[in-house]
Order: sequence, then C-alpha cells, then structure tokens
Amino acid sequence: MAFNIILPVDYESSEKTYPVLYLLHGRQGNEDYWVELRVPEYAAGYDLIVVIPDAGPSWFVNWVESYEGQKNNWEDYVTKDLIGYVDTHFRTIASREGRAIGGKSMGGYGALMLSFRNPELFCSTSSIAGGLRFIDKLRAHLRGESADPLFLTGPVPKGKMELAAATPRGLMVATLENCDAIDPYKLVLKVPRERLPDIRIDCGLDDNLLEASQRLAKALMEEKIRFTFEQAPGAHTPEYGSYAVKYTMAYQYTVMRTQLAAKGEG
Repeated sequence: MAFNIILPVDYESSEKTYPVLYLLHGRQGNEDYWVELRVPEYAAGYDLIVVIPDAGPSWFVNWVESYEGQKNNWEDYVTKDLIGYVDTHFRTIASREGRAIGGKSMGGYGALMLSFRNPELFCSTSSIAGGLRFIDKLRAHLRGESADPLFLTGPVPKGKMELAAATPRGLMVATLENCDAIDPYKLVLKVPRERLPDIRIDCGLDDNLLEASQRLAKALMEEKIRFTFEQAPGAHTPEYGSYAVKYTMAYQYTVMRTQLAAKGEG
C-alpha cells in the first residue's frame, strides 16, 4: 500500500515532534487525492505532519469475507499498520492528543467511522461531504431493496479503469448487524462522552450528500453532543474539497494544539 506524507518545512533541521493529521480520500481517489487539492500548500503553514493513504474503494472497513487471497482489513490497515509505521519512522507526537483524522466523501465517512470505533486514537475527526448515505445503501442491498452494492459491477467510467483493478474482492457486510458495527450514526452514541473526539462536519449547500450530514448534525444536537457544523455554497466537487480542507486543517490543528497544551505537551 502507498501513502503520501507531508512533513513540516523545518522537519529536517529540527528535532521536534509533530502532531499528525490523517486525510482519507474519496471513492475514486488514492494517495495523490489531497496532494492535488493543494494540501501541501495549506500544510506548509503549520507544524504538522499530514498522511494521505491509498485505500482504494474499500470504505475503510474490515470486510467480513475476502476473495482471491486478499486480506481486506482496511480499518486495521489504517489504525494499526499505517499509524504504527508512521509513529515508528517519523517524529510524531504518538498520542491521542497529537493525532487527528479527516476525509472527503468516502473518506469523510471513513474518518467518522474509524474515530468512533477507535476513540483512543484520535482527538479530532472531520467529514467533508461525507458519504454517510453509504450505510443506508448497504442495508437496502441486504434487504433486497436495491441492486447497488457499491461495487463496480458494470462498465467502468472512462478514465477509471484503474478503479476496477483496485476494487477489493470480497463481501463488505453480510448482515444488518455488520452494518450497525460500521454506522457512524449508531457508533457515536456508544462512545462515552468524555472519550468522544472533537467532531467537525462540513458539506456544500449544492451537494447531494448534504441531507446525510444534516441528519447527523441533528442527531448530535438531540443527544447534546458537542460538534461543529459548516455548510457553504458548493457541490460535490474537487473545488469544494480544496476549499473546505483549508479551513478543516486549521481547525483540527488548533484542536490538537489545544489538547496537547492541556496535557502539558503543547
């Protein structure tokens, strides 16, 4: 598996340790996704390491079945393999307070899901135009109400032949209980309030995924769970992702620095 890592401008000349932001890509992205959306430029303003992994169209979950000799444990890949490798090979602040996760579309879903399932790892989580309807589609597929399993079973879009090759082979979920275990709407309610990461949700006003983000925001309000919500003009486009990540990165960097300072490490 490949990943891009963006190091602070003074990394080679200093001996400091740095907080880390993990940014997850959308369903048709890879490790270059956020590089192309100006993240290296934005990150240059912070003492911050940014890690952008490639996870294919996996939805960042551990699949219940894998075919063709694959091991589609994508949650483990991020939370164990990748974080372990980065903390071992780079000068990171290897603690919850020094680690955040975010993403767009599929990556926005993944960031919320992974942080709620592993609250001990991340102090901050963010979703930009998160693909939160994905869990509804999975349930509909299992009930026989939809023929869309969110796999590339038909013709591959022009220019996306590499996506078909990268699509994991296996079964993501087999039961409704499997869906519950990766459902951010349900997971967030199971985390003790004092262990919840800081939550930020962002979506464009013209994005067809806006309702799903608003639905999560409403659920959090009803449960009196603290979060930040932003909606601004824009659709489900790279341009909106580049616009939103600039502000999301600044926000999550501040959360990490604030929590590190509270712990006496800032």
